[in-house]
Amino acid sequence: MQDLWTHRTVLLNEAIEALQINPDGHYIDATFGRGGHSRLILSRLSGVGHLTAFDKDTEAVADAATIADARFSIRHQGFTHLSDMPMSCASGLLMDLGISSPQIDNPARGFSFRADGPLDMRMDTTRGQSLAQWLEDATVESMAEVIRDYGEERFAGHIAKAIDHHRSVKGPVRGTAELAEIVAGAVKTREPGKDPATRTFQAFRIFINAELEELQQALAASLRVLQPAARLVVISFHSLEDRIVKQFIAEQSREVYDRRAPFAAPKPMRLKALGRIKPGEAEISANPRARSAVMRIAERTEVAA
Repeated sequence: MQDLWTHRTVLLNEAIEALQINPDGHYIDATFGRGGHSRLILSRLSGVGHLTAFDKDTEAVADAATIADARFSIRHQGFTHLSDMPMSCASGLLMDLGISSPQIDNPARGFSFRADGPLDMRMDTTRGQSLAQWLEDATVESMAEVIRDYGEERFAGHIAKAIDHHRSVKGPVRGTAELAEIVAGAVKTREPGKDPATRTFQAFRIFINAELEELQQALAASLRVLQPAARLVVISFHSLEDRIVKQFIAEQSREVYDRRAPFAAPKPMRLKALGRIKPGEAEISANPRARSAVMRIAERTEVAA
């Protein structure tokens, strides 16, 4: 399917090199997006290799359906469903946590304040509550908590009160431009070059899609599906995601001693941290949306229990 909005895959070659592709292996692309990583993985596989991809977005799944390759399969599911995969089935696992450019640039999806559109923000528009629906009944306290915790927005309380005031005077907030205008009126100062609504839109998108909770579940499931010596490669785009990934790899990359049994053998580490990579100047110049990307790499050290 050809999109009106193009997408540049971030850290494309670096991610595939980090996976250390075994041509006969089974790989998992936990976030198909527009398939840049998946297509390059397929190009490295032999006739007996296989790639399984996941995505919640119906448009991404439709795009994946155009790949006529018996070595490829797509699941219309979020990557929390990694836990449904067979134990130790994967030769490598890639998670690209970024929102795709078609999602941002298409006003109908409601992710961006740059063009007016319905206030949706769901990755999977076939299920769940849109942001507009949630905002109808959300309390000031819950809105402030979401904006503060997921957007790291210091004016969260002011924004939540402004949304509540708008509801009482003009009715429910329905459009992206309407929400952006409310936020702009509530935010007193902002960093040069950054729209006042940036943090709030990020916060609501993360909340509506339960992105951080799903990431934690998927990382835990990765230990179950990865084979010994298989690589885990995760690309994140904001500090909340990267912090979760960094802490998870760090926790799994050390031996754990049971203080209640000081003479017992320690629980062995399950991952080996292999470092991080950021986009180079050339990639950032060609694709400014890559500037915040951080890719972390780890290797499975033992068979999952």
